[in-house]
Amino acid sequence: MAQEFLFRGKTIEELKVLDIREFAKYLTSRDKRHVLRQSSNIQKFVSRCKAKEKAGKKIRTHDRTMIIVPEIIGLTINIHNGKEFVMTKIIPEMLGRKLGEFAMTRKKVEHSAPGIGATRSSAALSVK
Repeated sequence: MAQEFLFRGKTIEELKVLDIREFAKYLTSRDKRHVLRQSSNIQKFVSRCKAKEKAGKKIRTHDRTMIIVPEIIGLTINIHNGKEFVMTKIIPEMLGRKLGEFAMTRKKVEHSAPGIGATRSSAALSVK
């Protein structure tokens, strides 16, 4: 049996019926302040996401500071990472986090073998 996901003691269904400003009460202080100040922008974003999902279009955004609210759980959003859009499926564990946390802006550095002169042993070799 899969355990039901709870966010601060509330189920997803209970959180979905709450207004965005009421949901802000369950967030940390910094995120609560952000949601309360930007509640109209968040509401516009949610309504745009739902409209695009109904139309079957991709949801794309550059707004990496958008707080994930219960209304967008289950949607697939393409988040811009500075170069391209990264497809991200919103799951319940992402609640209260920012969209940008799930679209990394830097890749993992993969180094190849060291070049000539990079180490003391290779400095003694001829450059032929």
